[in-house]
Amino acid sequence: MEVAKESNTPLKEKIIFVSTRLFSMNGFLSTSISDILDAVGTSKGGFYNHFQSKEELFYAVLSQSRKIWREQCLAGFDDIESPIKKVEALLKNYCDRYLKDYEHFPGGCIFLTLAVELADSRPHLAEQLNIGFIRLKAMIRRLLEQAKEIGEIRDAVSSERATEVLFSGMLGASVVYGIDKSEDNLHRTICALIQYLQGMRK
Repeated sequence: MEVAKESNTPLKEKIIFVSTRLFSMNGFLSTSISDILDAVGTSKGGFYNHFQSKEELFYAVLSQSRKIWREQCLAGFDDIESPIKKVEALLKNYCDRYLKDYEHFPGGCIFLTLAVELADSRPHLAEQLNIGFIRLKAMIRRLLEQAKEIGEIRDAVSSERATEVLFSGMLGASVVYGIDKSEDNLHRTICALIQYLQGMRK
């Protein structure tokens, strides 16, 4: 795997970039430090000058991946006033910007890949990933409740149940896309979620 970074990029950034790609494709446990060293083109000394352990690298990759997720999925949020439109933008960005970000995540959603892999073997790491899922669900629910408060969606709509449908749909779309790599199927799934969202309107 080639390092898609300029030669003057600091070594620490290169290691995080390459590790993010490898973790998204192969998982944390199946990616060895030797794999990372070979892909980056550095030595063990170069690695341990920046990270005391592979687990410390995990947290750096998680932090960087969360930053990228926010940049991709929340793009344009500041220009949108409508809460329901923000949820729609989240779904579209998740589909078109995040899941198709092959530069950083060639293997698909890194959070799902690592959460499934680490749930039993490294529960303390899996819990860090679950924090992100909890925050995503909380954001969706908050936006739906705001939409209800200003009359964008029907009073009878359960924000809690709708959040579960949208959250599960997003994760399901990611899993299926990781298997079949079909952009058409991905778009159909996200469009179905958007139609479900629009069906809540008054």
